[in-house]
This record gives sequence, C-alpha cells and structure tokens, in this order.
Amino acid sequence: MDYEKFCSQILDVDPKIRFATVYDEWAVRIGGGMRDGVENLLSERAENELVNLSILDWKSRKDMAKWLGKTKYTLGEYDKVKRFSFYLGDDHLLLVSTEIECDTSVVVDQVIKLYYQNQN
Repeated sequence: MDYEKFCSQILDVDPKIRFATVYDEWAVRIGGGMRDGVENLLSERAENELVNLSILDWKSRKDMAKWLGKTKYTLGEYDKVKRFSFYLGDDHLLLVSTEIECDTSVVVDQVIKLYYQNQN
C-alpha cells in the first residue's frame, strides 16, 4: 500500500482532519503527517511519547484479540482534539487527529472505506 497516498486521501475527507500518519510496530513513521498550515499542539518530544504510548496500546489490544476479536479503531476525545487509532492489520497503526467538532462517524467510515479501497 502507498501510505503517503492513503494519508493524503484521509486529509482530503474533511478539512477538520489535522493529522494522518501510519507507523510500524517500532513507532517508525511509514507515511503521512500534519496538514499544511495546521499548528501542532504537541512538542516533538510529546508527540513521540504519544506515538509510543499508542504503539504499546495497539500491542496490548492485539493480545486481547483472542477473546474479543481484532480491534478496528479506538478514539480519545480531548478538550481540543479527537485522536483516532486505526489498526491496519498486525503491522501498521494509523493515527488520525481532528478538530473537536469533526464528525466521528464520518471519519471512521471514510478511513475504513479508504483502507479497503487501497488494499487492491
């Protein structure tokens, strides 16, 4: 999959999507980034820490899959943003950040649709 293209398509879904980036299981950025012109609310250190925590959460959810099934996505809603984690198989994690007023169901539905479209 072309993860740069995939993340660009996600940013095109809604101008309220701030960030879309794919990481591997070692927290290495595979593609994507911040929307042009959007200010990052986190320092580089805080961003790296949050990515590492998201990777750990992803790994722990993989362990729970034997009982609950595979996790599709998780959502954290903060005062200033919403942060989504989409689990792209066993090897990649997509992190998406949106403005708080962004429609959650539109983001989830469109990201999942784009993921399956890009699988071919």
